[in-house]
Amino acid sequence: MNLSNKFSIGQYVISKSGRDKDRTFIIVKIVDENFVLIADGDLRKVENPKLKKCKHLNPINKISQEIVDRIDNSKKITNLTIRREVEKLKENEA
Repeated sequence: MNLSNKFSIGQYVISKSGRDKDRTFIIVKIVDENFVLIADGDLRKVENPKLKKCKHLNPINKISQEIVDRIDNSKKITNLTIRREVEKLKENEA
C-alpha cells in the first residue's frame, strides 16, 4: 500500500505512535513510499529529523508554504522557522 501520495513536503502531521505520540510535526523530506523525515524544531531538530513510517502519522490537510518555499529556493530551514510554523498551526486551531 503506497502511503506517500497522501503526504508532501511541508505538510503538517500528527504522530499516532511512539514516545512522540500526539505531537505535531512538519515533513521535511519524503524518503520512499513508506517513510518520511519529520521535524518540529524542538524535540526533533532539522539537523536530526525523525524517520517515521507513514502509517504512524495522521496527515493534516494543511501545508506550510514557508517551508515549501524555502526548500524550493534552496534556502536553509532553521529550527526556529519550523517551531514558528507549528505554533501558527496550533494558534489557528485554538
